Amino acid sequence: MKDFAAIDFETANYHRASICSIGVVIVRQGEITDRLYRLVHPYPNFYCRMNTSIHGLTRSETDQALPFPDVWKEIEPAITDLTFVAHNSPFDEGCLRAAFAAYEMEYPANYHFLCTCRAARRIFGRSLPDLRLPTVARACGYDLANHHHALADAEACAYIAREIL
Repeated sequence: MKDFAAIDFETANYHRASICSIGVVIVRQGEITDRLYRLVHPYPNFYCRMNTSIHGLTRSETDQALPFPDVWKEIEPAITDLTFVAHNSPFDEGCLRAAFAAYEMEYPANYHFLCTCRAARRIFGRSLPDLRLPTVARACGYDLANHHHALADAEACAYIAREIL
């Protein structure tokens, strides 16, 4: 696979629509051509301790951020013609669909996700201790630092996708 957008969302709480950060790594002709990271004012705007303990973001960091529709307007032109790739894509696709629904935006029919976690299950089988992003990234020769930062996770996903998709 040579052209795609690796994408990762972090959420503020248990609502999938509560996206608080987005990381996107754009790959064209097999090379990373762009990296995008945005904080997002989540909806609904509250943080669960568990989510903050995972990604480290708090309300004070996103209170001044733009809401999802404005952030997506900035990102969308760069990824319009690309397939999306995510590690555990049902979560990330679910977040994107939920945010579109929460803001009553029409979800584009051409958005398509591939999953590096599913691909890793096929490629590595039971040879890895687990299929978590850092484990799969390491198996593909990529050292993921700063796991659960949306851009770092998107970059790890892009590297995995270039290796196994």
